[in-house]
Amino acid sequence: MKHIPTLLTLLLLALSIMAPACSASEPVIYVIEVDDMITAGTEMEIARGIDHATDIGAAAVLIEINTPGGLVDSMEGIVSEIERSEVPVITFVPQGERAFSAGAFILLSGHIAAMAPGTATGAATPIAITPTGTTPVENKTVNAYAARMRGIAENRNRSAEVAEKFVTEGLSLTAEEALEQDVIDVVASGRRDLASAIDNRTVNVSRESVTLRTKGAIFITQEPQFAASIVALLSNPQIAFVLFLIGLYGIIYGLKAPGTYVPEMVGAIALILALYGMGMFSVSTFGVLLIVAGIILLIAEVLTPTFGVLTIGGAVCLILGAIMFPQEPFMPAEWISDFRQTVFAIVILSIVIIVIGLGFVMKTRLTKPTTGRDELIGEVVRAETDIDPEGTVHIHGEIWRASATEPVRKGEDVVIRGVDGLTLVVEKK
Repeated sequence: MKHIPTLLTLLLLALSIMAPACSASEPVIYVIEVDDMITAGTEMEIARGIDHATDIGAAAVLIEINTPGGLVDSMEGIVSEIERSEVPVITFVPQGERAFSAGAFILLSGHIAAMAPGTATGAATPIAITPTGTTPVENKTVNAYAARMRGIAENRNRSAEVAEKFVTEGLSLTAEEALEQDVIDVVASGRRDLASAIDNRTVNVSRESVTLRTKGAIFITQEPQFAASIVALLSNPQIAFVLFLIGLYGIIYGLKAPGTYVPEMVGAIALILALYGMGMFSVSTFGVLLIVAGIILLIAEVLTPTFGVLTIGGAVCLILGAIMFPQEPFMPAEWISDFRQTVFAIVILSIVIIVIGLGFVMKTRLTKPTTGRDELIGEVVRAETDIDPEGTVHIHGEIWRASATEPVRKGEDVVIRGVDGLTLVVEKK
């Protein structure tokens, strides 16, 4: 019994030593995949991913880049998001991929920049699109983006001279060349290799030194958001231009042939989508415009019934507007959820009301008249007398004179085919 206190002490000491090992968990690396053109949708996805990685306490964000380039404004937004990030951001070009033009800016902005063997980066000379093709832009524009690239490289202690040549000379480098010329930090074959290679490295994140703990990390890949997919599609310059033409021609045809409302509705919606795709306003403003347009179309349906044409357009606008507006962090997440549910309820209710209204109208149109002489057409009655060519029939408690082209015997059934003054025109059933 005297050894019990000693055993308890040893047991408590063992548990205290084991506790950190038991409570320790594997680090998480949050992966954001960038594939194809850099657009406003890409910017939305990266901003959302960095925010989510911060919320879950991820060890790092891994942005995997595969792009030929993209929109300058979106690239600038992504670089700013990386520079403001409170979580270390690793930019990586996986095997078989590339990071050209805007992708090169994003690659060099990472706290850790890495490439897989056989990949390439660079070719970031800005170009202008003209009716005859593409041409180099003015020197002042080239110098401006060269300075931006140089600043990004200097901020990450990379070779500003080589990075500047990406813009001024259109320089492109393989992974090995980029590492040799101090443009990137690591050449790794894949995610696991990369996580092991950068473990215990120290980087400067939001002016604080952070030591990476990435060895044996768990990789969580971000699922694309529907709203970001729509934004990515609309911000594609080719799609935006096509939508602009559809909107323009829709309004022109609507003015030339008023009354159908379809061309005007399609044109107005297409113009709103095109103007957003051309960068005329932000995502939240885009959502507001769509919601306002949807409400106007629903009101127009009530004032000028189009048998559901304007309702469909209004429903499309409201749904897209609910998806796009508003965007965090401007409003609480709970408010956004309630707002979207309200919009969807309005859309469903509006469609139901219109469908019921259309059904009532169609039923009224198809129903046979129940008053006047027209109600007699199609009635089946019995001949009171022989009709050859005239006679009488009994209908609705009244005796009517009737005429027939073929003889009808008394008691036979006849069908009323018309009314000629006070005489019914009948024929044998």
